[in-house]
Amino acid sequence: MKSVIIYASTHHGNTFKVVDAISKECSVELIDATKVHEADLSDYDLIGFASGIFYSKFSAQVLKFIELLPENKNVFFIATAGNPMERYFDGVSEMASNKKCKVVGKYQCKGFDTYGPFKLVGGIQKGHPTEEEISKAVEFYRGLCD
Repeated sequence: MKSVIIYASTHHGNTFKVVDAISKECSVELIDATKVHEADLSDYDLIGFASGIFYSKFSAQVLKFIELLPENKNVFFIATAGNPMERYFDGVSEMASNKKCKVVGKYQCKGFDTYGPFKLVGGIQKGHPTEEEISKAVEFYRGLCD
């Protein structure tokens, strides 16, 4: 199975820590959406989108890739956030559904966050993602490939 994860990890590298661990242990290509702005995704069997959360949304760079998503693909989402909430997946799941894609999984974990008002207090979720959270992300991905 050919798979890819399109990700954006801009502030503290939280999301990169997660997707990098997945790519080191599993056969998956990574595309940094902050450096690559478009790619042909039609040859992939499984397409992942990973991002830190910015004001309750995935990064704009990752959202642009979701807009380019071919129809009828299996997709999954990974999020890192200072305050993880299931609703962060609502918008991206709807975008994928509009492309007739099947959402096969969602994973999120805490991430060190100094964005916006959190900067005033020195950030929240220091030390996240932890090794355990990263290991769980790898297991999550392996479960999608079984």
